[in-house]
Amino acid sequence: MNGQAETAYASMRETHSSVVFFVGDRVHKMKKPLDLGFLDNRTRAAREWICHREVELNRRLAPDVYLGVADMHDPGGEVCEHFVVMKRLPDERRMAALIERGEDVGAAVEDVARQVAALHAASPHGQDIDRCATVEFVAELWRLSLDHLDRLKVGREAGPTLTRIRAASERYLLGRTALFDERIAAGRAVDGHGDMLCDDIFCMDDGARIIDCLEFDDELRYGDTTLDLAFLAMDFERLDDLDAARTLLAAYATHADDRPPASLVHHYIAYRALVRAKVTALRHEQGDIASREVALGFLAQVARNLDRGRVRLVLVGGVAATGKSTLARTIGHHLRATVLRSDVIRKELAGMAPTERTGDGIGSGLYTAESTEATYRELCRRAGELIARGESVVLDATWLSEEHRRTAGEVAASTTADLIEIECTADREVLVQRIESRTARGDDASDATAAVLDDQLQRRDGWPGAVVLDTTGGGSPDTDWLERELGCGPW
Repeated sequence: MNGQAETAYASMRETHSSVVFFVGDRVHKMKKPLDLGFLDNRTRAAREWICHREVELNRRLAPDVYLGVADMHDPGGEVCEHFVVMKRLPDERRMAALIERGEDVGAAVEDVARQVAALHAASPHGQDIDRCATVEFVAELWRLSLDHLDRLKVGREAGPTLTRIRAASERYLLGRTALFDERIAAGRAVDGHGDMLCDDIFCMDDGARIIDCLEFDDELRYGDTTLDLAFLAMDFERLDDLDAARTLLAAYATHADDRPPASLVHHYIAYRALVRAKVTALRHEQGDIASREVALGFLAQVARNLDRGRVRLVLVGGVAATGKSTLARTIGHHLRATVLRSDVIRKELAGMAPTERTGDGIGSGLYTAESTEATYRELCRRAGELIARGESVVLDATWLSEEHRRTAGEVAASTTADLIEIECTADREVLVQRIESRTARGDDASDATAAVLDDQLQRRDGWPGAVVLDTTGGGSPDTDWLERELGCGPW
């Protein structure tokens, strides 16, 4: 058997909406005569139409798999039902099966990314599709799925979790209109696949076959390119293969020149996990007892990704040489956030290179009160623009002034970003040594001297809202500290 499971000549499987018959080298899929709320296949005409629609849409990615639609006749010769007819693909070549066996799927994932990028590039565009990528439409998707879950047994059991999910999803969307509008303007609203899962991707020697796209509602297939990819990224995460998820996103970015902010990726992964929670909860309603735990697991995945997708404004402050810039870079890497440094922006506003020296002293030249005000205004302005586009931002500055910190807090509040404040400290003797060493190297944007340090220590305002990090011993905080203070783990 070479480690592969034998495939039965004939078998049958059920989904929430179909019964699938496997016979020899063919698959026949029959639609259930059900009204599930989001699809209504109660009439034979509706089932016939949806069969033809499934074949038409899936031939975009797997034309050799979707063979057509067959009619079933009753004993009197009248047509009584319809089947989608497909070429049978080997179960052992499903992407999910390969991952579960621990096989390397990197090349197959890159092929999938290439095919999906081509599908998106060939997509039509227009108002009907664009509308499905707006903040308002996505908010309605969340609302409808959550309302549906509220009416199911699993949803009632997970009531507090659904309440938190609803609040977190609404909060993210509230401050992101600019991001969604920019992506629509850039042509990122497409007619995609709508239901990409590892079980429906077959890794064949001559390339991947991506099957079973969403056919019953065009508006649920339309949307942002990231929403389309997020279904598969969600499934890779569920199967504990984050390398595959990262490969998918990186390869797609290369093929499509599309690099959305991490917050949007995780927001859409969360939504796709919610869809799977709803579908699995429906199976539980239909009598599948085991589906309860699976649905609850999907809800936990929703919550995790909403946490990861929260947009954060992190203030990293402290007097000179406390290690602010080192910590800011570490946090930026952890959050995949943009890092803005006041020392660089101050000189940029003056038309200077970052490491260029002025010799200006305390309160003069670049370091007048007016120059400092302009620097912090620009720092907060840029942060606000980035946050509105879904980017988390780390602001590296001394933040000595309570007024400046208040302004940053107003930026976070107006863009529904989480404000995180961190103050770096260290013994004065250590700080002086660091300043002298940095000055001797001449490779840093800071112009601070020991005199500047003493001035900062004397005039800094108290910062009771900050997490204090003592950097006297040097080194970067560990992953546990980052996860605790930033509220999310890496992905």
